[in-house]
Amino acid sequence: MERKLKAEPRDGTGKGVARKLRAAGRVPAVVYGHGMEPIHVSIDSRELFHLLHTDAGMNVLVDLRIDHDQFLAMPREVQRDHIKGRFVHVDFLRIARDEKITVEVPVHLIGESHGVKEGGVIEHHLWTLQVECFPQDVPTSIEANVSRLGINEALKVLDLVAPEKCTILTSPDEVVVSVVPPQVLRVEEEEAAAAVEGEEAAAEAEGAAGEEGAGQAAEPES
Repeated sequence: MERKLKAEPRDGTGKGVARKLRAAGRVPAVVYGHGMEPIHVSIDSRELFHLLHTDAGMNVLVDLRIDHDQFLAMPREVQRDHIKGRFVHVDFLRIARDEKITVEVPVHLIGESHGVKEGGVIEHHLWTLQVECFPQDVPTSIEANVSRLGINEALKVLDLVAPEKCTILTSPDEVVVSVVPPQVLRVEEEEAAAAVEGEEAAAEAEGAAGEEGAGQAAEPES
């Protein structure tokens, strides 16, 4: 589903023009791609806020209107001033319905790991996956079911089911999520392993010293 958004052409670029636009409640933007010359526009900041706060997130399809022109577009880079809580600039990429695009799709964990019930802890490694598909087929998320995971087990990209009409481009060997022992247990295991290594090193050093002493005792007097 596309969201309608109206943009107004802006005359001039630069910090001065951008400051005046933001003071008037508008956000400087540029539309580019698909063989077109970049178009400098401005967007109402409140409309942009609502546009980017849907389930689709940054992958929202935009029916962008500039005067008498109309484009299918998608936000590509959004700059924000987090201190002042406002948008600074946004780029829109013009796209076509019959051409595939590459997007980042968030991973949504579902199910309850039996490893967690046994005291393990979920570690989320990949929060998004790179996906290729047509604009109208972009999924809002990709599910990762952790139900079968026990402690010290992981779910990789190859274990996921790609949404219909989509191809996951992220390496299939990448770990998406894993279940690890609780921190206290991991610290104890690491300390135990370190102690064993220390004992082995001491034994080796003692053995080497004994061999050296035996060799010196065996040397004939001059």
